[in-house]
Amino acid sequence: MSLLERAVAPVSLACRYRKHLFIFALILALIMALTLAAGKAYQHWDQDPDRGAIGIVGGAFGENYSTPIYTGDQGWDAADSLWFYNTTQGSDLIPYDFFLVLEQENNEELFRSELNIDKFRYLPQKPTFFNPDGLPVGFVKDSYQGHDYMGFSCAACHTGQINYQGKAIRIDGGPAMADLVGFLHGLEKAMRATLNNEEKLNRFSEKVLALNNNYEEREEVISGLQEWMQIISLYNTVNHSHIKYGYARLDAFGRIYNRVLQHIINREQLAEVLAMSTSVAGRPLLNKTQINAVLDGVDENILVDSQFGMVLTRLASSDGDYPGLNQRELLRIRDMIFNEPNAPVSYPFLWDIAQSDYVQWNGLANNAGVGPLGRNAGEVIGVFGNLDWSSHKPSFDFSYISAWITGQSKKSEQINFKSSIDLINLQRLESHLRGLQSPKWPEQILGKIDREKAQRGRFVYAQYCQSCHEVIKTDNWDRVVIGKMMDINLVGTDPAMAVNSVSSTGKSGNFNQTVQATDAGKLYIAVDAPVVQILTSATKGVVATADPDKNVIRRTLDWLYTIAMSFFDNNIKATIKSGNYQADTTAQPYNSLLAYKARSLNGIWATAPFLHNGSVPSLYDLLLPKKRQCPEPAIADCVNDPDEGEYRPEEFKVGSREFDPVKVGLRSTGYDGSNFTTFRVGDLNSGHEYGAGRTPQIDGKTVLPALTAKQRWDLIEYIKTL
Repeated sequence: MSLLERAVAPVSLACRYRKHLFIFALILALIMALTLAAGKAYQHWDQDPDRGAIGIVGGAFGENYSTPIYTGDQGWDAADSLWFYNTTQGSDLIPYDFFLVLEQENNEELFRSELNIDKFRYLPQKPTFFNPDGLPVGFVKDSYQGHDYMGFSCAACHTGQINYQGKAIRIDGGPAMADLVGFLHGLEKAMRATLNNEEKLNRFSEKVLALNNNYEEREEVISGLQEWMQIISLYNTVNHSHIKYGYARLDAFGRIYNRVLQHIINREQLAEVLAMSTSVAGRPLLNKTQINAVLDGVDENILVDSQFGMVLTRLASSDGDYPGLNQRELLRIRDMIFNEPNAPVSYPFLWDIAQSDYVQWNGLANNAGVGPLGRNAGEVIGVFGNLDWSSHKPSFDFSYISAWITGQSKKSEQINFKSSIDLINLQRLESHLRGLQSPKWPEQILGKIDREKAQRGRFVYAQYCQSCHEVIKTDNWDRVVIGKMMDINLVGTDPAMAVNSVSSTGKSGNFNQTVQATDAGKLYIAVDAPVVQILTSATKGVVATADPDKNVIRRTLDWLYTIAMSFFDNNIKATIKSGNYQADTTAQPYNSLLAYKARSLNGIWATAPFLHNGSVPSLYDLLLPKKRQCPEPAIADCVNDPDEGEYRPEEFKVGSREFDPVKVGLRSTGYDGSNFTTFRVGDLNSGHEYGAGRTPQIDGKTVLPALTAKQRWDLIEYIKTL
């Protein structure tokens, strides 16, 4: 080879390398474009003009309504709504065939009957293309590892409805009126009743086998029903709370935290909990022999689903070396592992969520980059994603990415975060929400807005509200909604949700001694760690794990596509939080979570009850003060409010969808809904008393005069226009 040829060779090689790289990038981009186009086309196959909605006669609380209508101003057509309602995110609550044929506890009616679904305040639907079995809104079919399941999509908790004089209005992205706790306990009772009643069990088994899907023998059906009943029973037991949620709210984060802790704790840490557990009198509940017997066969590094249930069964058994603990003793052990989910909050509305800088009631999640993917993966962990997490020796396959991202790459054992969680659908759902707009007040149904009053109210809003709740143009395609954080001590609303996000702790399992970044710097995760750290690492592991139901090539390409689209389809930049809150420090790295977020109030009229914990039934009530009553013994300078004043209700009913267009809220008296009392932490209706002249503005100093009655009504009229 000549000197010239030798000199040119590296250049030529580099050119060929760049050419091949360019061709590979072009092919990848083409695959992504075709996938996106095919997905968009598929999303519009279901065109039912009613969007699957049906009317109800003889519904809960005596409510009857005709086929619900849509206001048509939220940016979605029928196909958009139906795709959102029926797209799986990987939630696997119960085998699909079981849910189709399961009877109610005390009769032969199906558990999924329209009136029973309405009783729990979910939204019944008729069969459509994407929903051939007519499941309720947000109840979807998911297929994982060759089996079909019924689970939830985000639409179950984030699709609202209001009724007015026999008419119903569906609100996409609005907060649900759902009672998930009641639904899950009802489901457990129905499954238990089926197992304990021979006639019910025979009908159930015959119907499941007739579907000819995942089960071939009666014994297999019965065994499966027992297994899934125990899983749901365990979930209900772990998440018991002294705070009754009732309709329209849920401690979602408390339940997500507990589900992560159930799967992350390892054998050594569980043994430590059992060794430290004592009776009320201080007597150890188990000796070393009993602990070894209870934990026999349990994985050293992580507890799979079946193992935790097995441990509880052994703890309650008195056979052999098992300790035979009673219910009270079992609950004491439960409380050492888990945190009570005692901070229920309203289901947030979803419009503008994709355009928000921070999300969740206390701004827990940064919405930049792949933040939405991690946030949504955490949500599916909480709503029954099938978590097939297991431990393995280090390997240089796809699992190495997950180990590296979660800080486990130097560990002798690593956690594989295989699960049913559908990352590609989570990214598509988040992208789909970009087109959702807030609902406009339907004057043809709820009455005309008094424009003169609204104009006066605009000035009141600018003075009292706008420093926190900015006014946005709802159809502006590049809008960014900036959340204003307010320290819980300044805003004064119920502190439980914010405090729990910082104070809830648990065993960190294999994440012990891994490093995690916070806004105040990096830190090591301890054995007993804030659950927010454990959840962050777990969701990283899930996001970094490709779909196990696909072959290696497809799952790799799909994973790359999902991560790329999560970045490129997200216009939100990584920024610090706005507002008045405690800054994170090296000593208190989660201080900023001790705050609540104010966001734009567009569409707020459709989101009752109000405040983050749903403790105020109407907008009018929100502008009133909470009645102050001095504690005993009395504090100096404390003065009781007079009885004859106007105050926020201290007790009211929740569950009705009947709308009050005057006070702007839902019917809160005169029926047998869930009873909301406002006396306990978790239920408090205090704070955010700007209109009552008691809460300082965002500067933490300025307290404006209490609104007059005329100003209150003017302000409400203006808020209807947002």
